[in-house]
Amino acid sequence: QVLLVESGGGVVQAGDSLTLSCVDRRGAFRRCSIGWFRQAPGEELGFVSLISWDEGSTYYADSVKGRFTISRDDASNTVHLHINSLKPEDTAVYYCAASLFPVTTNEDDYDSWGQGTHVTVSS
Repeated sequence: QVLLVESGGGVVQAGDSLTLSCVDRRGAFRRCSIGWFRQAPGEELGFVSLISWDEGSTYYADSVKGRFTISRDDASNTVHLHINSLKPEDTAVYYCAASLFPVTTNEDDYDSWGQGTHVTVSS
């Protein structure tokens, strides 16, 4: 079973860029698709992006297409989420999670979750 740890969050200015990282401390996620979700203050958890384990296919929520880029490095057991042109509405806790489904945006299909990393975007 994977053990996911996120990093890279912080307080940034609107327009800045940021890269979030998700590391599997147990080195077991090569057969898992990795998704990123976020929860803004007072809102429900929402899908952001995923990268599949089988073909490395990538998917994005409409609200982040063109600004977010997900990538994975199986050699280092790491998935990155690069964010360009940050907006105040990107302020949230960002979570990575692992799923045995090759492609799913449903949070219920993700079995292992990290502790989250906070991103705050000031205008």
